[in-house]
Amino acid sequence: MDIESLVQQITDEVVQSLKTTCPIGEKCGNCAGDFHCVEERPSEVNELVRLGAARIGAGLGVKNVGHNLAPLIDHTLLKAEVSPEEIKQLCAEAKKYGFASVCIQPSYVGLAAELLAGSAVKVCTVIGFPLGATATPIKAYEAQVAENDGATEVDMVIHVGALKSGGHDYVENDIRAVVQAVSPQTIVKVILETSLLNDEQKVIACELAKKAGAHFVKTSTGFGGGGASASDIALMRRTVGSSMGVKASGGVRDRQGAELMVKMGASRIGASAGIKIVSGEGSSGSGY
Repeated sequence: MDIESLVQQITDEVVQSLKTTCPIGEKCGNCAGDFHCVEERPSEVNELVRLGAARIGAGLGVKNVGHNLAPLIDHTLLKAEVSPEEIKQLCAEAKKYGFASVCIQPSYVGLAAELLAGSAVKVCTVIGFPLGATATPIKAYEAQVAENDGATEVDMVIHVGALKSGGHDYVENDIRAVVQAVSPQTIVKVILETSLLNDEQKVIACELAKKAGAHFVKTSTGFGGGGASASDIALMRRTVGSSMGVKASGGVRDRQGAELMVKMGASRIGASAGIKIVSGEGSSGSGY
């Protein structure tokens, strides 16, 4: 089956699966029970996020969730030379702007957890980063240590070489090992490194992540020579449907870009330019 046919089949299956009873318990007159209330009732959606909702059921993309992008952003700082003082600043910014999480190196998880204690901002870290070639038991142990240190979200990198060479069982088991190494409430995001994959491989990677029990699929490390694209987000959302999150990361540096990713189906944005995104300032320089 060619990729176009596969994508169309996935899209048809997802649309059909969404034709269920309206999740708010009544029809509002704007949809056929396929979750368009998320688009039509942005104030209610934002209130649910404020009260602690981690995920909102929606169709293929959310076109109109109001103007506050902050609860969708993982405020990210993963450069090699990051200092403890920069982590302190990152955490302070995350609390000030109401970002979803800080995404940081594993060695700084304990510090961030201490700084963010009592706030709604979560601590996210990376596993097998940035190449994904770490042995599976090491990835699992790394995830356990991160959770013990205070992380409640982990972003793991798949073994790209295994995926591209047809080692699908290895990739699925690699993801499952990390999922099973942490508590059920800890969110596991799977980084595909989309710039290194063709469309068929992206679809396969998403399906493997879903089968392995991960909570999100994510585009990129930001260190692999490419970042998020609108077409990749749309493809990933169509593949996983509404049961998983989709995180756009790498190269999202302004509000316009972030809003496009959300429209295409992203439910989380990984960015080092979070403040510029929420303030609507123009992009400058490079970054995650």
